[in-house]
Amino acid sequence: MAEETKQADQQKVDSKENKSQVVTPSEQQQNPKEFLSNFNWHRYEEGIEEVEDEKLSEFEKLVEENFVETLNNEVVSGEVVNLTDQDAIIDINAKSEGVISLNEFRYNPDLKVGDKVDVLIDVREDEEGQLVLSHRKARVIKAWERVNDAQADGTIVNGFVKCRTKGGMIVDVFGIEAFLPGSQIDVRPIRDYDAYVGKTMEFKVVKINHEFKNVVVSHKAIIEADIEEQKKEIIGQLEKGQVLEGVVKNITSYGVFVDLGGVDGLVHITDLSWSRINHPNEVVELDQTLNVVILDFDEDKTRIQLGLKQLSKHPWEALDENIKEGDVVEGVVTVIADYGAFIEVEEGVEGLIHVSEMSWSTHLRSAQDFVKVGDKVKAKILTLDREERKMSLGIKQLTPDPWTDITTKYPVGSTHKGEVRNFTNFGVFVELEEGIDGLIYISDLSWTKKIKHPSEFCKVEDNLEVVVLELDVEGRKLSLGHKQTEKNPWDEYATEFAVGTKHTAAITEMVDKGATIDFNEDVTAFIPTRHLEKEDGSKLGKGEEAEFIVIEFNKEFKRVVASHTSLHKEEEQKIVRNAAKKAKEDQQKTTIGDANAELQALKDKMEGK
Repeated sequence: MAEETKQADQQKVDSKENKSQVVTPSEQQQNPKEFLSNFNWHRYEEGIEEVEDEKLSEFEKLVEENFVETLNNEVVSGEVVNLTDQDAIIDINAKSEGVISLNEFRYNPDLKVGDKVDVLIDVREDEEGQLVLSHRKARVIKAWERVNDAQADGTIVNGFVKCRTKGGMIVDVFGIEAFLPGSQIDVRPIRDYDAYVGKTMEFKVVKINHEFKNVVVSHKAIIEADIEEQKKEIIGQLEKGQVLEGVVKNITSYGVFVDLGGVDGLVHITDLSWSRINHPNEVVELDQTLNVVILDFDEDKTRIQLGLKQLSKHPWEALDENIKEGDVVEGVVTVIADYGAFIEVEEGVEGLIHVSEMSWSTHLRSAQDFVKVGDKVKAKILTLDREERKMSLGIKQLTPDPWTDITTKYPVGSTHKGEVRNFTNFGVFVELEEGIDGLIYISDLSWTKKIKHPSEFCKVEDNLEVVVLELDVEGRKLSLGHKQTEKNPWDEYATEFAVGTKHTAAITEMVDKGATIDFNEDVTAFIPTRHLEKEDGSKLGKGEEAEFIVIEFNKEFKRVVASHTSLHKEEEQKIVRNAAKKAKEDQQKTTIGDANAELQALKDKMEGK
């Protein structure tokens, strides 16, 4: 009975407490947080305190309206409500407050209570029932959203250049590491990447690779947009002959690109200097400021041709008026070609020395045989045209013409030594001295050898002894002979192998219509087929030795004909005797003719012809 009385008293107390906890719906809506925090969940869950269905529905609606749904991987905004030594306590308007390690706020050392931060609900409740949040993950997700929006809208974003990397820079954009290619840093070529490290700059997001989470940004795109506006304004004002100030942007082997303030123009290498140059860097250097003149541009004004040398007076206009043809000038070899060499006699003033004016020699040679680039040479002005700005020069004119006294130095019949310079099909050119060449015809090389091409007899740079055969002073031609330096062995052969003389020899070779025999190394005789018949009626064969009689001898054509048959046939012998008699008479006539010719030559020499 006492126990029942005790329970009844306890119920009365609880009823009183419950009545004290009863809150009207209007009070719940006015202060839902306070209502929820004071609600006795233990009594409700134990069934000690019953809640009407209507009130329960209102309670559930109130929770739904005032608290966020704590789903994983969702970014929400929260407020810092407390800071400890290690953590930040964040209120995200959930059933409970979340905690984030202060390590995630290293980038923001000024974090304080009341600051709004983005957080990601990482774990709804840990083992201790604590709501676990992540600010770092939230920043990454938000950053990718902002990067995607920036690319879609073309928005300019700020980024911090963290460091250099291969081919460019690493830039922090919204906490994401983006790549800035070297070609996208500036419109001008960048040579010092380190100068940009540690700077905060503006960028445009130009490319996103969602698969590999790569972002590419560009600072150049922002500059180009500004330059494009400047370019339109500048291009609209361009005129030929206009002088503008520009900066050397790039140097190539063919010219220089100059930045005119957003518009590039090209100064071709030939328009840099009046003097001949090998490379533009001899005249200008990178980042140099200089004045240039507009020479030309296309209809769209996208290609602008500039000039630098045109701003100074042409060197030909400043050339000394006293310089004239026949004067000797000194200059430096600037260019060598096969046909000659260009000599700069004054800065920007060049003259051409043709290869034919370098030496009195008439055989073909190259300009490189006489001069090389950089040589200082003296030359004589042959022609001078100030209007056409052309000058021809000569070196050989500084030395005497070797043909001046040619008749004294190289009279007909005189013997000399010369160097073989080159061949032709019909002879050999021999240089007696610089400027004096002579030709040896192939027929005047040897008395005995049958030569098809001069290279069979000698080679270039060989020294040959020659005799002057003919001299044409006006035509500057010299005819030489080599075989004339020796006695003609056929003069002796004419006696030794005269018609009617007998010789023993072996058949060397059987040829068409007969055979040949060698009397010596120079004389080969031909035996007609009918003259090969032996006394018994058979014919001589190759290698068979027999006696022969010469039936024909021609010194001029080196022709010798012999017969074996004539030795034993009377009729043939008669023919040979008649031939021998006629040959003797011809020889006597020739001897008399030769004597007359020599007498006439002696007479001409005495008369000075």
